[in-house]
Amino acid sequence: MTTISGAVALVTGGQRGLGREITRQLLEAGAAKVYATSRASRPADDARIVPLAFELTDPQGATALAREAADVSIVVNNAGIMTFTPLLADDQAEVDRVFDAVAFGPLRVAKAFAPVLAANGGGALVNLHSVTAWIAGFPGSGTYGAAKAALISMTNNLRAELAGQGTQVLGAQFGLTDTDLVRDLPGPKNDPAMVAAEIITALAKGETEVLADDKAHYFKPLLSGPVEGLIVNR
Repeated sequence: MTTISGAVALVTGGQRGLGREITRQLLEAGAAKVYATSRASRPADDARIVPLAFELTDPQGATALAREAADVSIVVNNAGIMTFTPLLADDQAEVDRVFDAVAFGPLRVAKAFAPVLAANGGGALVNLHSVTAWIAGFPGSGTYGAAKAALISMTNNLRAELAGQGTQVLGAQFGLTDTDLVRDLPGPKNDPAMVAAEIITALAKGETEVLADDKAHYFKPLLSGPVEGLIVNR
């Protein structure tokens, strides 16, 4: 169980979209301070929010961020990108770019902040996943889904590796959520406030995985069945 009241948190990509909503709800739950990153930090309208500049794909960015936010006990890996091309349509440079941002960027953050969390009592690491990691055939999500699948595997390993220092590792699974990244896509989308609330509740309860929307609840049981059940839009 992670205590949010009085805690200091970091939310990467915390100044827009779902990250901004997670930041808001952490403060609503009693967090004393939240570092909220963006590529170019902008002033916040709440004195408890500390804006920090951070580029997820900068190889040294996470290390520098950990020095600036050395008092955190909660780290939320929210920053990322969204792409919409199939695996076979992407050249290797694009595959590398997506994996660097979606999988290796959060890993760099986890590595940089693991000793910080240990020094501050264990705390929690939250990684945001996607149901595209479980399914196949969703239009244009091949490379992105594969990178998110790699992140899920990393999250599982981090959970085991950080258990000894008392760090809760929470993986959040959900589908399309109404942010700038996907706003122009057709079809229903989650309310960011609902997804953030599910994540904050699971964090406070000490859970290791949260299925934050109906799609996550639908597809999770299918993982134990025939793989054909995970192919959508056939």
